[in-house]
Amino acid sequence: MHSMGHNNMSQENKSQILVVDDDPFILDSVSLLLGKCGYDVLSSENAADAMTKLRADRIDVVLTDIKMPHVSGVELLDKICKLDKEIPVILMTAYAELDVAIDAIKKGAFDFIIKPYKPEYLVYAIEKAIRFNNVIQIEKNYKNALEDTVKKKTMELADALMKIKYVSKEITQRLASAAEYKDTETGAHISRMSLYSQKIAQAMNMPSDFIEAITFASPMHDVGKIGIPDNILFKQSIHTPEETKIMKTHTTIGEKILYGSVHYHIQMSASIALNHHERWDGTGYPRGLKGEAIPIEGRIVMICDQYDALRSERPYKEALSHQETIEIITKGDGRVMPEHFCPKVFKAFIKIVHSFDEIFTSYSG
Repeated sequence: MHSMGHNNMSQENKSQILVVDDDPFILDSVSLLLGKCGYDVLSSENAADAMTKLRADRIDVVLTDIKMPHVSGVELLDKICKLDKEIPVILMTAYAELDVAIDAIKKGAFDFIIKPYKPEYLVYAIEKAIRFNNVIQIEKNYKNALEDTVKKKTMELADALMKIKYVSKEITQRLASAAEYKDTETGAHISRMSLYSQKIAQAMNMPSDFIEAITFASPMHDVGKIGIPDNILFKQSIHTPEETKIMKTHTTIGEKILYGSVHYHIQMSASIALNHHERWDGTGYPRGLKGEAIPIEGRIVMICDQYDALRSERPYKEALSHQETIEIITKGDGRVMPEHFCPKVFKAFIKIVHSFDEIFTSYSG
């Protein structure tokens, strides 16, 4: 079972979930499950009561049934979007009809689950929505902090920020089209990848537009994992050769999702998704590119991803310390070898490696 609500146990800052269902049994069972996972749970038997609670309290995620008398879950979704379009809404439905699901996603639903649901799937959907909500808040805070600086910048910078806004919209639309799939990366990992890549690009004295683009694009490196079957993606032991072959297709799946954009940021996202497992010596995948044939953004994200993977705990391996990780990257351990890395990227990595430890420590969880 996926870890249940481990980041939400703080009494002072519990995430609040509003559950809406006209069936008291469902309300009780879902409330009990989410309560045990460390969430504060409010419940409503109808849309009117749900809207009252939404106006009166801070709600982080809404979980609502689709099939309800008077006002349906999809109609409630519309009301919630008008009140606050940033609240993630997860729909529960007993009818696995594609048109209902697509309609809900188009109307702004964050996700949907089919009844009868497995408890771990429900909790996973809630956890993912909470992470999404946190990212939205981080983005808001970031924009607020930039506000004073932006006022002092030129019209050219203002125009660049507007382009980023449109890029964000496009990326959201592209990923919404695959909303029934699940992603496995944590918000912390995604934040770290962005900061690692930015630091290396700066150390390499790359152009400012490249640094801005890789900071935006690097978190999308594993987007293709939404196309990998759950039984392989969530497997708690080492993959078989056939499963490994399927896992490796996340590179080409990611590129297909992001391919064909007119925006530089998303073009780079597509390149990173495809090339972040290529190795300098040609032993990587999916195309076995060698040396300069690998786009520079792929070479940068590859070493960042390798560092983060070694530092992170997995079902089949323990987390390593910063020192142990540097030892492996610089000297090799059989699986990871120095010749896998672009010499220019490697040199920049070594130059600023202390900041990688700071980023990992600051953005863990």
